Amino acid sequence: MLNIIFTILIVPFVPIFMYGDLVSIKNVFAQNQVLGEEIKKEESSDCKVDVNKNIVSRDLFPLKERESSDLMPKRRIDYADVKIWSGASVAIDADSGTILHYAEGRKQTQIASLTKIMTAILVVENVKNLDETATITKTALNVDGTVVGCPTSVFCNANQMFAGEKISVRNLLKAMLLNSANDAATALAIHVSDAPENFVKLMNAKTKELGLKDTNFCTPSGLEIDGKEMDCYSSAYDIARIASHSLQYDIIWDIMRVEEEQVYSVDGKYMHQLKNTDMLLREMPNCLGGKTGFTPLAGKSLLTVAADPTGKHKIISVILNDENRWEDMKKLVDWTFANHEWR
Repeated sequence: MLNIIFTILIVPFVPIFMYGDLVSIKNVFAQNQVLGEEIKKEESSDCKVDVNKNIVSRDLFPLKERESSDLMPKRRIDYADVKIWSGASVAIDADSGTILHYAEGRKQTQIASLTKIMTAILVVENVKNLDETATITKTALNVDGTVVGCPTSVFCNANQMFAGEKISVRNLLKAMLLNSANDAATALAIHVSDAPENFVKLMNAKTKELGLKDTNFCTPSGLEIDGKEMDCYSSAYDIARIASHSLQYDIIWDIMRVEEEQVYSVDGKYMHQLKNTDMLLREMPNCLGGKTGFTPLAGKSLLTVAADPTGKHKIISVILNDENRWEDMKKLVDWTFANHEWR
């Protein structure tokens, strides 16, 4: 009898007791659907900027030409932000292209001799034998700023190159990358393409091939063209990507790590003293090389590739228009490795 009474009085109300759980289950199911849509949308976006920390957490243009490492850089739990007082600055993981630091990274601006990284890439890709002979022309020598033998336009302390001199492409690469010599860059462009303007076409075609969005080169040296200065530009992010592409060519970075060297003309009659303009080679043990840049319009800039203490992970850092570029680059590199781990 009691069972009958219980069935009549209680059972009809069981759905009411269970209603809350049913709603919870339904809500969880709906939430999962929404999360799935949100994740899908996030994956399809080009980039995601953390406004509070001014960090881009995804690559704007994923590196297709480089094979990513199995280990990816992640922010540490005790992550702290960094401020670099420059016109623009970027740090990326060399293998995956993941952006680790980003401040005005796509700002289009003059980059001076950081241009020479692209020049070096095209020379290595277009000259099969780097020991072949190039002939120095008057056009190559008719450039402003730093040239072989003259670290500034008003100060010369070593032998300059002369019209008709024959020198290897390899030695011109060294002069361009170590001394940041504008005549060497121009001579290489002429050797590859017969004229600097033809070489510039190759440079801009390469930017399109690499998917760069904020770059237009004017000269193989990075000197701006009078009256067309605003047509010569790149960005910190594009330069980092160009450097990432260059890492596949050991010869470029073997040269970058040299502090000082003497090179000779093909006949051995003329010697040219070269000294690396990158002070960090002597001051930062984990520096794997880099490139300096300066014009009055571009300001002082610096590209650096550095390794973590294990030597397994490399980052590419770029600072543009920074009067304190040496100390700021040390700060940026130290901060990047201190605030990220690869896993």
